[in-house]
Amino acid sequence: MTGSTETWLTQDAFDRLKAELDGLVANRPALAAEINARREEGDLKENGGYHAAREEQGKQETRIRQLQELLRDAKVGVPPADDGIAEPGMLVTVAYDGDDDDTETFLLGSREEGAHGSVPVYSPKSPLGEAIIGAGRGESREYVLPNGRTQKVTVVDAKPFTG
Repeated sequence: MTGSTETWLTQDAFDRLKAELDGLVANRPALAAEINARREEGDLKENGGYHAAREEQGKQETRIRQLQELLRDAKVGVPPADDGIAEPGMLVTVAYDGDDDDTETFLLGSREEGAHGSVPVYSPKSPLGEAIIGAGRGESREYVLPNGRTQKVTVVDAKPFTG
C-alpha cells in the first residue's frame, strides 16, 4: 500500500469533504458572475476587486481539484486487517526512543480526516508515517526530524480504527 495514492477516510470525513466539494462547485457560477461584474468596472490594472475575485477563484479551483482527487481515491470506512501492521486506517501506538520511552497513540490517516476527540491524525506521507508504514508490533524504524536529527521509534501496537 506504500506506492498507492489510495487514502483511507472514515465515512464521516468522506461525507464532510463531499459536502465541501459540492458547495465549492455550486459556488462556481456566483464567483464567475462576481469576476464579470468586476471586469465591467473598467481598468483591470487598478481593479483590486477583480484581482481579489480571480485569486479567490484560483484558490477554490485548486481545492476542488484536491478534493476530487482525494475522494476519487478514497477507501471509505473499510477497516484494515487487524494484523498489527501500521498502515492507513490503523490506530498506532509508538514509543519514542531516547524520550524516556514516551508513547503516543494516533490515527494513521489523511490530514483531511481531522482529529477524532483526543486522538491526533498523522499522515502516512509525514516523515513519521512514511517510516512506520508496514512496521509490525515491536519493530523499530528511524526518521529524520525537521532539525536534521534522527528519531528512532518503535511500534508498540497497531489496531484498526473504529471511530
